[in-house]
Amino acid sequence: MLSRVAESIYWMSRQAERAENLARFIEVTLHMTLDQPEYLVDPWEPLVQVTGDNEWFKEKYGKATCQNVVQFLAFDGEYHSSMLTCLRASRENARSVREALSTEAFEQLNNFYHFVRDSSPPQLTDPTAEFFDQVRDYALMWTGVLDNTMAHNTAWHFMNVGRLLERADKTSRILDVKYFNLLPRVEDVGTAVDDLQWSTLLLAISGFEAYRREHQLMDIEKIVAFFLFHRTFPRSIYSCIAGVDRSLREIENESETELPGQARQRIAALRHRLENTNVKEVIAGGMHQFIDRLQVELNAVGDSLGQDYFYATYSA
Repeated sequence: MLSRVAESIYWMSRQAERAENLARFIEVTLHMTLDQPEYLVDPWEPLVQVTGDNEWFKEKYGKATCQNVVQFLAFDGEYHSSMLTCLRASRENARSVREALSTEAFEQLNNFYHFVRDSSPPQLTDPTAEFFDQVRDYALMWTGVLDNTMAHNTAWHFMNVGRLLERADKTSRILDVKYFNLLPRVEDVGTAVDDLQWSTLLLAISGFEAYRREHQLMDIEKIVAFFLFHRTFPRSIYSCIAGVDRSLREIENESETELPGQARQRIAALRHRLENTNVKEVIAGGMHQFIDRLQVELNAVGDSLGQDYFYATYSA
């Protein structure tokens, strides 16, 4: 496979996944603002913190109000990681490699982009959770079309690596930021307010029902363990890392490379570390420190992909 095609497929998938995750975060926050008492923490500032672009936001928007954050994360054409700009870039990458995609996959992504673009004016005036729920539906349909109309060959595995790296990144960011903002006041522990906050965190990754099937109570350690280490839930960080590891192995097998690339070595090391870490160690050592290291490792995997596959043809 040409490195240009592999890179475009990787970023096409990663950018669409990023748009979906932004929609998830906004949707559950809109729901939370309807349910939570006024004295609880402001839910919008943490969404800006998740991006890591706090200064950019403050310079352009100032205060993190509902309308400002929705415009910033969903529809800002100048912000490089808004939902709209991500989908535009994803569609352009798809357009450049149409020969590697099914017709259905390209059409679904094109419909996804136009749905978001055409919905921006009313949503900026009065954002609704229903709209962002529809965005998630479009994303799920696109992923389903990809998985069911494309051969699971090298192209598909590059697509899978892109979406799972992005998913792991965003899951870790929302856990990092929300964990500290949702740590309850002493008087709230065990109350309906406490349960609501942690339930919201699980809803952000569509994990509420999966969690409740295994645990009766909202417990901080169990929720953090679910986010980080669950072996089979597809949005846990471990599950994403394991999926990337499997796809990189398949890419190397199909490429008939003699030695594992840096990207696979890095992802295998990260998978091994997660397999040998428990939630008590994470919390005792500091959640932020653990997530910060994880972010560095995920970024290193992304950089190594470029060296192993995307830019390799230019280094000879």
